[in-house]
Amino acid sequence: MKQDKEVLLMKGNEAIAHAAIRCGCDGYFGYPITPQSEILETLAAEKPWETTGMVVLQAESEVASIYMIYGGGASGKRVMTSSSSPGVALMQEGITYMAGAEVPGVIVNVQRGGPGLGTIQPSQGDYNQATRGGGNGDYNVIVLAPCSVQEMADFVDVAFDLAFKYRTPVMILSDGIIGQMMEKVVLPPFKPRRTEEEIKATCPWATTGKGKREKHNIITSVELQSEVMEQNNLRLQAKYAEIKANEVRYEVSGMEDADYMIVAFGSAARISQKAVELAAERGIKVGVFRPITLWPFPEKEIREYSKNLKGVLTMEINAGQMVHDVRLAVGERIPVEHFGRLGGIVPDPEEVVEALVALTKKANG
Repeated sequence: MKQDKEVLLMKGNEAIAHAAIRCGCDGYFGYPITPQSEILETLAAEKPWETTGMVVLQAESEVASIYMIYGGGASGKRVMTSSSSPGVALMQEGITYMAGAEVPGVIVNVQRGGPGLGTIQPSQGDYNQATRGGGNGDYNVIVLAPCSVQEMADFVDVAFDLAFKYRTPVMILSDGIIGQMMEKVVLPPFKPRRTEEEIKATCPWATTGKGKREKHNIITSVELQSEVMEQNNLRLQAKYAEIKANEVRYEVSGMEDADYMIVAFGSAARISQKAVELAAERGIKVGVFRPITLWPFPEKEIREYSKNLKGVLTMEINAGQMVHDVRLAVGERIPVEHFGRLGGIVPDPEEVVEALVALTKKANG
């Protein structure tokens, strides 16, 4: 067993797998797809069923995976799955079922280029799918966006805690850059898996199976009476309002005397940090606002930071998805522009600087 504070070198996908074992995960159910297959491969190599009792199973499909998560979460277990963009698209029905039934679970999406099967290269094209809910009905899932291998490891426990605190699916929305890159990481300390008694005490809602003497709960999103279904939806909306009030996470840098702001998440935020250095050499004062929770989105905080700015640039590795949320937050007082690359092409910091130069010209008339 490794020391808790040992500094290791590993891929982001590998960090997710090791963190799951250490964070008391009861079960992982997944299906291989590039660029996230190392999560399942690492778990298979580590054999946690021999050390912690964690179940690791390669399901027959992504659809099967998400319903295994549904079943495990409904019984109060800490369970997770992972996939990449096309695979997560297949999971959307199960995710909305989980949201409707208030079943906790963690879904990791290591994004690749689309639409469709697309490319195996990195992308951030699943922002809308993740933050607006790709399934049916009025629901949201909490979305965490790591920008480093360290955060890939750290966010596993955060995701489980949020999933059970609010009885909701939580998505870790990464991308092929963070999943495949290697960095130093300190893995979280070992947390023992909960006993059945602890699960019953902390998850009284969980189904326990049907027996002669044991009470069992029914976990479902089905409701045939419209009046009852409306009350279920109103309860969900009240929960989402509570999440918005309490769980917004973000990070800012260089905003003290900035004239412009780049809003970027995940790997795009790392590229933007280098662009800030290059922009300073050209006399452009710019800072970076990094949303860590993409839902709930830090709209109030972005609005506050933009009050004294001349313009805002969103940098996303897509055609422009988060930019709409940023425009709603900022309003029409200053220009809000988007820059991104498509098809799995990763932008260069110099390209971001050129987009900043164009923004300055627009802002200054």
